[in-house]
Amino acid sequence: MTAPDPRPRSTAAPALRLSLVYGASLSAAIAIVASVVGALVAELPGLLSGLIGAGMGFVFLAVTAASILLADRLTKGDLLSPAYFGTVLGAWLLKFALFLVLVFTLRDAPFIDPTVLFVTLVVAVLGGLVVDLVAVSRARVPYVSDLPAPRAD
Repeated sequence: MTAPDPRPRSTAAPALRLSLVYGASLSAAIAIVASVVGALVAELPGLLSGLIGAGMGFVFLAVTAASILLADRLTKGDLLSPAYFGTVLGAWLLKFALFLVLVFTLRDAPFIDPTVLFVTLVVAVLGGLVVDLVAVSRARVPYVSDLPAPRAD
């Protein structure tokens, strides 16, 4: 039998996993609604813009949660480790660069309706913030550590 790891794991993992599940559900709902509304407003380009916007919204939400979970696993719960901050910051920079590449690539694409894409992205980002809020508020995260208290000799 192996001894337990003396450093505690982050208690944010359940909230982040819940955020990913809620985010996937919300993104699926946004994809359905945005693609139907986009198809009614701008036909095929509107449908594609709704689907792409919902997908982009989920990817950005998932990169944040996944980077924190990965950083926690890499550093074994050491929140003050430079590797933890480097992983999370690196993921944020990757997300920012990906956003810029997608915006400049899709800006003049003939199969995109810019208004539908913009509205879908705004709804997906705001929905992602609400999902994170709900996931954190519903997660059962202890206020205190499960480490034994030091003995007073």
